[in-house]
Amino acid sequence: MTRDGVATRTAPVVLGPNRPAARPYRGGAGILRFRGLPANHDVVGERMPEDFVASATEVFAGGGVGLTMLPDGTSLRDDFAAHPLDYFGEEHVGAFGADPMLLVKLLDTRERLFVHYHPSDAFARESLAHASGKTEAWIIVAVDDGVGHVYLGFDRDVGQDELLGWFERQDVPAMLAAMNRVELRPGDTLHVPAGMPHSIGPGITLVELQQPVDLSILVEYDGYPDLDREAALLGLDAGTALSNLNGSAVSDDRLVELRSSRITRLLGETEVTDLFPEEADAVFRAQRVSIHGSFDFDAAFCVLVVLEGEGVLEWNDGALVLSHGQTILVPFAAGRLTLRGTLTVLRCMPPRP
Repeated sequence: MTRDGVATRTAPVVLGPNRPAARPYRGGAGILRFRGLPANHDVVGERMPEDFVASATEVFAGGGVGLTMLPDGTSLRDDFAAHPLDYFGEEHVGAFGADPMLLVKLLDTRERLFVHYHPSDAFARESLAHASGKTEAWIIVAVDDGVGHVYLGFDRDVGQDELLGWFERQDVPAMLAAMNRVELRPGDTLHVPAGMPHSIGPGITLVELQQPVDLSILVEYDGYPDLDREAALLGLDAGTALSNLNGSAVSDDRLVELRSSRITRLLGETEVTDLFPEEADAVFRAQRVSIHGSFDFDAAFCVLVVLEGEGVLEWNDGALVLSHGQTILVPFAAGRLTLRGTLTVLRCMPPRP
C-alpha cells in the first residue's frame, strides 16, 4: 500500500534469526531448538547465545551488529525512521519519536552467565552518554533439566568496599554466596530492574524484554573470552562503574514481587495474562495469550513470539500462517488483528505513550 505515493508498512513480517557471533559466553542451542532449526544451522560456533528480534539496537561495540536487516537490505532502524507513523502510530511517535522503546531477545545459556548488572537511566545518561539504561525481564521457555536457577540481588547488604574487593580479586565464590539463588521452570517470569546484580544459570532458554540498549557492567569477567577489566567496566574506573549497582539486600517478599504476574483473564476461550509486576509497565509490557478458536487485538506496534501450537494471524488485507518458534513484527498500521487456531503467543509491547 502507499500513502501520498510512498510505500507504507501495513503487513506483519516474520523475522528470521539475528544472532551476533563471538559473544563472551557459550549458548545458542536452545534458540535453535525453539525455532525448529537444525543443530548444525550455525557455522561460527557456540558463542551465539542471543537472537535480537525486531532490533533497532546495536551491541555496545557498534558496527551495526545486532540490527535487524529487512529482506531488501535496509536496516529496521532506518525503516523505523522512514515510516514511524506506520510502525508506531501517532501517540507513540508524539511521545518517543521513531524509537521503538523496546528490544526483544531470545537467549540461551550453555554455561552460567557472569555476575553483572545494567545501569539505570540516570547513570547511563551521566556516565555513559546513553539516553537510557537497561531494565529487563524474562519469560522462561525451556530448561534442560526441568528446573534451572538464576542469581538475583544480594541476600544481605553489601557495601561498596566489599564489592570492589570482590571485583579486584575476581572472588566469584564470594559473589555467588551473597546472592539469592532463585529456581525457575518453563513458564516462569522474572523482572530485573536496572541496578540489580544477576547471573543466569546454564541450560536455560528464555524470551527477554528490555530497554533497547546494550549496557552491561560486569562484576565477574575472569575466564570469559575477550573480556578484560576495561571491557567489564565499559571504560569507567571501578569505583564509578560499580557505584550504580544496588548492594541492598533483596528480601523474600521483593523476590515474590519480581516473579509475579497479574491475574489471568478468561475472554471467551482465550486466556490473557499480563506478565511482570506493574512497575515494569513504565519500560515495557508483555502478555501471554493462549488461544482456542479466535481472538482479536486492537492496532498496536508489537512483537509476537509463538510459544506453542499453530494458527493464522489475519489483518485487513492479508494473513500469515503461524507455528512454534516464530517471531513476528507487527506494525501499528496493520490495524486490528485476529489470531485463529490453538496456540500460545507472547505479545511484547513498548510502554504506553
